Order: sequence, then structure tokens, then C-alpha cells
Amino acid sequence: MTRLSRRRLLGQAASALALAATPLRAASPALDIVATTGMIADAARNIGGDLVVVRALMGPGVDPHSYRQTRSDIVALTRADLVLWHGLYLEAQLEEMLLKFSRRGTAVAVGEGVPRRLLIAHDEYEGRFDPHVWMVPALWTHVLHAVRDALADLAPEHADTFAANADAYLARIARLDDYAQGVLSTVPAPSRVLMTAHDAFGYFGRAYGFEVIGVQGISTESEAGLNRIRTLATLLAERDIRAVFVETSVSDRNMRALVEGAAAKGHTVTIGGALFSDAMGTPGSYEGSYIGMIDHNVTTIAAALGGQVPSRGMDGLLQAGL
Repeated sequence: MTRLSRRRLLGQAASALALAATPLRAASPALDIVATTGMIADAARNIGGDLVVVRALMGPGVDPHSYRQTRSDIVALTRADLVLWHGLYLEAQLEEMLLKFSRRGTAVAVGEGVPRRLLIAHDEYEGRFDPHVWMVPALWTHVLHAVRDALADLAPEHADTFAANADAYLARIARLDDYAQGVLSTVPAPSRVLMTAHDAFGYFGRAYGFEVIGVQGISTESEAGLNRIRTLATLLAERDIRAVFVETSVSDRNMRALVEGAAAKGHTVTIGGALFSDAMGTPGSYEGSYIGMIDHNVTTIAAALGGQVPSRGMDGLLQAGL
């Protein structure tokens, strides 16, 4: 076979492979997105729509403060078209690795999109901030804008679609914030004390006028000592606080100890419910969405502390067509 014939055969083979590959690309155009938390994954799905396939590294009940990557996580992060992570030192154990992806231009810390003037400074670490901005829908909108912009930078040809999806989702988030403001305002002022496992509700308290007391600090890495439990049990009794809350991603051991400590002082305290703090609910459930997560928290808190809540919260109103 001559050299020219060989070249023709190779060229024909390459063309055939290209033609064969074309339908696969056309049939599967979705961008591969990896998000660290369920909240960010939910934002990416709502804004990206059919143009993205999103995987969340951290599922229900997972604490992002202490989460360490698995081998499969590293593979997913390396292969992703885009990695969306929170930042603000939420993913403390993953930060060094995620910063490397950010420097390569394949990762964006969307939580850093919240203006610094709106952040709550960390009490113990200079230059660090409370990362739990998703607790307030109005703050979370800044993160949604960052997700939209990151997707548009990745695929500028779809920027208009991402913008339209984001606008529609932001309208739903605004309605969620209106619901939260209205329901939480019905809680009697003396009862607006929210005691939880760790300081995940600082932004919530600031936005809705609640005093927030966390048994642990902003990070779940800190352990509450016996003296802390005793002090808070005394506070519960002295201020006649009748409900405390556990969190789905944090052990309830300290909260159970608080209830027992208050009982020893002759004061009855109940568990007002389980709140979603650092992770959403089961995928596919209402609480497995960001809107469902916040609706659940707002409705549970208001109901336990004497507020007036509609049946089934905002979800019930939506199903009633209101």
C-alpha cells in the first residue's frame, strides 16, 4: 500500500469516528457540575436546568465543617466542568484542595459572593466570617447570582437561559422570604429565643429578630463543656424558655443534656423539632430542596415558640393555590 493510500484510509477512519461521536455530543450536552453542599447543588439545578447535571458531595445529615473528601470525590472534582463550593471556611477540611481548583479556574467559591458588609465576623478567628448565609433567603440571593454568573462564564452561549432561570427562581426565593418574615413575626417577643446545637442561625436571628444561642460555636468542631451545659440549663429555667431545637447534621447529645439539666432545676423544656442547619433533607423530598428546608425551619420554629402558622407551612399555602 502506498503512503498516499494509507493517508486516505486514515483520513476516512478519522472522519467516520468524528461522525460517530457527533450524535453522542448532541444527545448529551449537559455540563458536569459538582457542588459541595446540597444547598449549592439545588441552586445549580434550578439555574442550570436541563443544561447541567449536578452532583452534591455532601448529602443529608452530613456536616460540612468536618467533611473530608473520598477518593471518588477527588475523581468527580477533577473531571467536573465546574466545581461550586461555598467558601467562608465552611468546607474547612477541603479548603486547601478546593483553592487549588479555584486557582486553575475550574472552581468558584459562590458564598464569597455575599458582600463583606453583610457578613457576621467570627468571634474567635480574625478575617473569618460566619458561613451560614443560606439561613436567610435574602442573603442567599447573592449566592444565586454567583452561581448564575459562574455558569454563564462556563457556557456564555447559554447565558440568557441561565439568567431567565435565575430570575424565575429568585422570584420564588422572594416569596419564601416574605413567608418567613410574616410567620416569624407572629412569635411573641419574649419567646423569640432560639437555642440550637451550634451557632448556625446567627443570620437568621439578625434578620428576623431572634436571640440565638448555640451550645457549640460556629463550627461543630468545638465541643461544649459541662460548665457550658450547666450555664445554659440555668438560663433556660431563669428565662422560662420552653423549647430547644436539635439539628439534623449535628449530634443531639448536648441538647438532650440541656433538657435533663433544666429538668433537674424543676423546669420543663421540650425538643421543639429538628432543624436543617448545614444540610438539607432527603433528595426528592420537599425538605430536600432549599425552599423546603427553609420553610420547614421557619414553620417548626414559629410553631414551637407560640407563633401562628398555616397548615403545612408555605408548602400548604402553595398547594392551596395561595
